[in-house]
Amino acid sequence: MKKGLVIVPALAAAAMLAMGCTSGAGTRAARADGVYEGSAYGMQGPIKVELTVVEGRMAAVKILSSKETPNVAKVAFERIPARIVETQSLSVDAVVGATLASNGLKNAVAAAAEKAGLDVAALRAKEAKAKPRAPQSWDADVLVMGGGGAGLTAAISAAQSGAKVVLIEKGSVLGGNTMMAGAAYNAVDPAAQAQMILTKAQKQAMDSYLALDPADPALKFDLYPEWKAVLAELKGDIAAFYAANEGKAAGRDLPGFDSIALHMWHIYTGGLRRMSDGSWEAPKLELARTLASSALASFEWMDSIGLKASYGGSSKYGSAAGLGTVLGAMWPRTHSFMSGAERIPQLEKKALEFGVRIYTETRGAELLLGPSGRVVGAKAVQADGTQVTIRAAKGVVLATGGYAANAAMVKKYDKYWGKDLSDRTLSTNMGTNRGDGIVMAEKAGAALVGMEVAQMMPSSSPVKGTMTDGIWGDASEQIWIDGRGRRFVDEYAERDVLAKASLALDKGIFYIIYAGRGNPAKPGDKLKGTDYQSVSAMVEGGHIWYGNTLAELAAASSKAAAGVAPAFTEAQLRATIEEYNRYVAEQKDTAFGKEVLAGAIDLAAIDADPERGICISPRKASLHHTMGGVAIDTEARVLDAKGQPIAGLWAAGEVTGGIHAGNRLGGNAIADIFTFGRIAGLNAAK
Repeated sequence: MKKGLVIVPALAAAAMLAMGCTSGAGTRAARADGVYEGSAYGMQGPIKVELTVVEGRMAAVKILSSKETPNVAKVAFERIPARIVETQSLSVDAVVGATLASNGLKNAVAAAAEKAGLDVAALRAKEAKAKPRAPQSWDADVLVMGGGGAGLTAAISAAQSGAKVVLIEKGSVLGGNTMMAGAAYNAVDPAAQAQMILTKAQKQAMDSYLALDPADPALKFDLYPEWKAVLAELKGDIAAFYAANEGKAAGRDLPGFDSIALHMWHIYTGGLRRMSDGSWEAPKLELARTLASSALASFEWMDSIGLKASYGGSSKYGSAAGLGTVLGAMWPRTHSFMSGAERIPQLEKKALEFGVRIYTETRGAELLLGPSGRVVGAKAVQADGTQVTIRAAKGVVLATGGYAANAAMVKKYDKYWGKDLSDRTLSTNMGTNRGDGIVMAEKAGAALVGMEVAQMMPSSSPVKGTMTDGIWGDASEQIWIDGRGRRFVDEYAERDVLAKASLALDKGIFYIIYAGRGNPAKPGDKLKGTDYQSVSAMVEGGHIWYGNTLAELAAASSKAAAGVAPAFTEAQLRATIEEYNRYVAEQKDTAFGKEVLAGAIDLAAIDADPERGICISPRKASLHHTMGGVAIDTEARVLDAKGQPIAGLWAAGEVTGGIHAGNRLGGNAIADIFTFGRIAGLNAAK
């Protein structure tokens, strides 16, 4: 294999500004030379720094501690201290994709400088902008725009096929939302299902599918008749499964079940939504079939390039752990793989091994069209203002992500959320996801589809909008309560249903009771499903409330609330949990109709065992995933307004539309980006 070279970020490659004069311009006489500490908040918490002052000048900046995500803040933490010292300025540029971490770091240095007696106002006012270099021109067979999961997958796939690939990424680090996303991956996996036992609730759901009447107007076959054949296929799959397992009982010896048609049916019913103007959105059948039928092969490919896609339940890899159901997935087909902090470096490593040239801090600005209308490359701008022209002999893969970090753009197209959405709605996304690729593609003639609705993640931080700082577990085990301590929704429902129900509550805030599968953790341990973030850190940060007993949990909620949130009583929590436990025992939720019930909480065991505990996470919905984007076909070719492919242009990932329609199932996004990323890369390389 060829060895590639990561091209350093644009600002790092730019010529640095001249240092301030040695007379100490921009400062006033320091109280004393020495070492001073300062602290300020970034994205994830306080950033603490040490500033060394020599002869009235900032001589060194050292980061003592930080709670920032290392892979996100890496470039900021490497560059900004050096730039501050070199320019003797606190107005150095923030790093793209790590703005809050950058500003937090600069503010922490300012706090230390204030202690040292430096003129902080002058240091902030001093200009320290990098200057652009001469225009650049690069050549490749395939240009990939976007360095998240879809883009890196496309780049690797194209390079594996022998193409010379250039990848550009707007942010200072690779990863995009894929770096921040969980590890939930939906794939139909018969071998893994064979190791499981079908629950009574799952069998009831399957029986309900058999009983569906194609003439039922709620199925909307009058608008989408092509989906009628999928229902017939599903009924055939279920009937064949029952015949092959005659005499076996659910909850005892009847194995798990899944099929391509069932996954497609969940994509259809999960994504079928009515808009505020009375129109309907439904997934494109052939795109849904491509996703459902290819996801397992994509998962196996992920394992082949080192993503450790081997412990999500697939028996091919020897795991007997079983499949799970991530929030909003609708069925236990969720696999798992390497965490975000690990997966992007691994994808980058493989890309380099295949010779992919990677440029960060390089934002795509315009697609270049040849005389025949074929896409032949793109123009880009680096963070220091350097203009770049990239010629792509075979074409361009657009993988720039969605626009959930651009609430104003979501609001512009919205026909679903109405007053629940504003220009200031928080987002789970990286700040770079602002719809750049969609705008570029539309100017090049691409059709847009599904822009009317974006997905909200119902279980997000009420303060930051992120998916961090909370307990994540299997949706079948969670209990969601309102401010009175009562359940208010089927926790197994689709994400938009959950979000709409929660947004109707006071301030849109709800609370998840979670005790975990098997043995709930105590502070200091790690709960299953929390991306290995310790409970103790979340308790310390005030993000979750914890108790070794239910009484302690109620007391913790009272202390944490401090007049801002409800203080739950032990009686409230006990009544709700005991009611839910009855539904689990009976495998029938008479209150909200939850289809898959698990995770009965053994209160007696928790109260008696100091090694066990129980948590509450305050949560709120925030913008998470944009289903709309450029139209593509099953070959990942971008389509124009007439439904014809635009020569030389492919797209994959969240920049596309049509796959998920009005609501994306939890666990389908990662399957989507790897499946269509591979398709796009392979086809672009041909």
